Amino acid sequence: MKPEKLRIVLALFIAGLIGYGIGVSKIALDWKNFQPHLEITSKEPPPSLMQADFSQFWLVLNKIETSYYDKEAINSQKIIDGAISGMIGSLNDPYTVYLPPKQNDDFKQGMAGQYGGIGAELGMKDKQIIIVAPLDGSPAQKLGLKAGDAILKVNDESTAGWSLNQTVEKIRGPKGTDVLLSIAHKGATEPQDVNLTRDTITVKSLTSWTKKIKDIDNIDTKTEALAAAADQKVIYLRLSQFGDQTNKEWSALAVKLNQQLQNDKNIKGIVFDLRRNPGGYLNDAVNIVEEFVKDGVAVQQENREKERMAYNVRGNGLLTDVPMVVLIDKGSASASEIVAGALQDHKRALLVGETSFGKGTIQQAEDLGDTAGLHVTIAKWLTPNGTWVHQKGLKPDVEVSLKKDQPDRDTQLEKAIEELLKQ
Repeated sequence: MKPEKLRIVLALFIAGLIGYGIGVSKIALDWKNFQPHLEITSKEPPPSLMQADFSQFWLVLNKIETSYYDKEAINSQKIIDGAISGMIGSLNDPYTVYLPPKQNDDFKQGMAGQYGGIGAELGMKDKQIIIVAPLDGSPAQKLGLKAGDAILKVNDESTAGWSLNQTVEKIRGPKGTDVLLSIAHKGATEPQDVNLTRDTITVKSLTSWTKKIKDIDNIDTKTEALAAAADQKVIYLRLSQFGDQTNKEWSALAVKLNQQLQNDKNIKGIVFDLRRNPGGYLNDAVNIVEEFVKDGVAVQQENREKERMAYNVRGNGLLTDVPMVVLIDKGSASASEIVAGALQDHKRALLVGETSFGKGTIQQAEDLGDTAGLHVTIAKWLTPNGTWVHQKGLKPDVEVSLKKDQPDRDTQLEKAIEELLKQ
């Protein structure tokens, strides 16, 4: 068998793994450039299963083969795929999944760069399919879908008992086609039906601008704190995902920002926006941390034997001294939580906004050789101080919510700038 492709990733949500058909995958595997280093040579059962009793399995399979009324409905490959999915489902871990050939192929194609879908990253919480983060400018965001919304139905089919994989298959599709979702908005008493037209989703990891405070949109610049600093400048930096191009985009932008800071002393600092960022590669997160932190641990990884390994910064960051504030919300997860947690633990930046999602595990993605794929949770990650955020999230230093009655006002960004001015 040919060597299989393997890479450790921070799998935020398996919906993303299958591709950007629903939205944006933040756990992209670089299949083209990755150098394989794993080979599977044995098909023997693992030692733990050598004594297992498979008689019931074979009995049920035989009954289906010999007694089921519709012989044409019996598909041996689907039976095997279902058995594998059921085995993985017994772990009760939404981040460990088996991807049959079509889903795995969809995932790989999704990593190519453009995808047909509604632009919303999905997850599972309390056995419900939820939206973690709508992509900026996507159909999902334009029609008001928000982090925390639950998807109750897809085209009038209930999602109760669905896996993330099933949900992806139902929602993704070609540009221009429609999908009807029944959405339970957080805090609402009745669900809402939303008809979305799928679009081609193009993802850009980074956006930034430098403006005088008085020229910044969507904030109240007449407050006492902001009005007094109206002519001071702020760099706004948004990282929406950790994708294949993030490191390349980041390297070019970091040089540009460093030059701006050296040439313009009227720049107060950076507001780093990680809201609605559902995660990505572990190594990419470490690279971002070391851009801002001079030395120390970026993140810790703990394996099944409870052994910990620290990922240390290399001390070559260009932005280690610039004042900064980080924005997070309930859509910030996985790799974005690694970055925010490291900056908080190192007292490098204040966190402003809402408690993050709480995704503290690491997945290993493997190509099985028959065009199927397997993603397995292999470890958990902890902040430099040893905090495990899983299912708890990171608590911001300054808690601020967006005002529902003022949808055009970004009170979190406003507060972040106020905190930046205090530094």
